[in-house]
Amino acid sequence: MNIHEYQGKALFREAGVAVQDGVHCTSVEQALAAYDSLGSEVVAVKSQIHAGGRGKGKLYSTDSDDLVMEGGVKIASSREDVEEYSSNILGHTLVTKQTGPLGKLVNNLYIEAGCAIAHEYYLALLIDREENSVLIMASTEGGVDIEEVAENTPEAIHKTWVDPIEGLHDSQKSALADSLGLSGSAHASFVEMVGQLVSMFIDRDCSMIEINPLVKTEGGTMVALDSKVSFDDNASFRHPWRAGLRDLSEESDIEMRARAHGLSYVDLDGDIGCLVNGAGLAMATMDVIKLYGGEPANFLDIGGGANRESITAAFGIILEDPSLEGILVNVFGGIIRCDMVARCIIEASEEKGLNVPLVVRFSGTNHKEGKEILDACELETITTSTLAEAGEAIVKVIGGDSS
Repeated sequence: MNIHEYQGKALFREAGVAVQDGVHCTSVEQALAAYDSLGSEVVAVKSQIHAGGRGKGKLYSTDSDDLVMEGGVKIASSREDVEEYSSNILGHTLVTKQTGPLGKLVNNLYIEAGCAIAHEYYLALLIDREENSVLIMASTEGGVDIEEVAENTPEAIHKTWVDPIEGLHDSQKSALADSLGLSGSAHASFVEMVGQLVSMFIDRDCSMIEINPLVKTEGGTMVALDSKVSFDDNASFRHPWRAGLRDLSEESDIEMRARAHGLSYVDLDGDIGCLVNGAGLAMATMDVIKLYGGEPANFLDIGGGANRESITAAFGIILEDPSLEGILVNVFGGIIRCDMVARCIIEASEEKGLNVPLVVRFSGTNHKEGKEILDACELETITTSTLAEAGEAIVKVIGGDSS
């Protein structure tokens, strides 16, 4: 689950993390009132969407697709600037590297007081599943081009790992501050902040906290000038307050319907639909599709205990994608039976009207029976024994390069 920057900063404030004063707005009038109330001549006018790269994004008219303005984050030096930027942001579509070409409609703004910046840094906390730890990454090269830094100069990103039981040791905090070249009050400010962020990350079951930029002010204080926060959905039962932070306008209708059926679904830009049971198997399936030159159209995990209703719903959701060129079903039978999945595929295909190639790989409980059901039906299906064969087959049958 993702939340907006203004919501993340509210959580930062509760955790003691230093942020600038700011006001959430949904209209130009509210933005102007926010400017008046903040008492800062210079403010940042920030679009609020669940995607990064807002500063370098482009805003388009929702009616004509005409370019309205470059950049979804603007620095305003007057009330007139706030009015102009707010008008150009609200109600328009922001396209960034992370939104895809369709972009996202901007319904929310954040007006934030200006900050005297001495240097910009990057700071992120993530879950490292291989190490069973919280990974902290920090860099002196903060700002809008952090992706290029990670790709071209990975040595500029400093890392440390935190045991979630033991917590972050003082020596780790100090070493990370040293790696950023911080000293004096900035060093002390960073040490305090990173400890607060780790506590927040663990206590609130976050899956990511990213601050880009984290800034050192001219007075030597470290301030979170951005916030990108996401939560582990598996821990939602422990945090009922999260429901109040969910912005359904940022979620697609398909993803919400999938969630209602207990499915984990993420829409992607490819043309090969995936229906898989198990998140790890779903990731492996996507990797194999890409290995053979294809592009997955979705991530869809039906789970280990899926039933006829949820499987039929999943197949129907996949078929709604207008970019779909083929479907790969990869099911490992455990609690779920492959013959039941096969019957669901046939029923959903007849109901929705399957008109794209279908490749199915079954393994585990009743996999032979499932294959026999598909081979005997009138549905044109390619069945395989291994995931590699399935990935190669679906890419080849839709005309891709599987060499």
